[in-house]
Amino acid sequence: MVQLIVGKKGKGKTKYLLDKVNGAVKTAFGNIVYLDKNSKNMYELNNKIRLINVSDYLINDCDEFIGFICGIISQDHDLEQMYLDSFLVNAHLEDQDIAPAIEKLEKISATFHVDFIISISVDQTELPENLKEKVIVSL
Repeated sequence: MVQLIVGKKGKGKTKYLLDKVNGAVKTAFGNIVYLDKNSKNMYELNNKIRLINVSDYLINDCDEFIGFICGIISQDHDLEQMYLDSFLVNAHLEDQDIAPAIEKLEKISATFHVDFIISISVDQTELPENLKEKVIVSL
């Protein structure tokens, strides 16, 4: 399953995502990974959540980012949820169509039973119609 948290920059998406991931630790049976563009939120995450600073890994485009996610999944058979903050920056999709990437993550989710909760800096009205149903919070 892919869920989206959307809103313009500065609207509180990261805070909502941090609250959601820290709450998920209490009920999760598997592992949780949080991907971000830096390590700034390290101390706001529960210590059971693995924070990965994507900018450390020389990712240049969306295909490499999706491959990076698949690599994480392949190394952790107990992975249950992935939280992706700053999705447009990390996936190098600023000013591009995000629908193909979200569709690919949906397929990965179904195949490997990993849920993706994604923070995207766009207004809900700017999303393609087929993605609006995946929005859980619009700020």
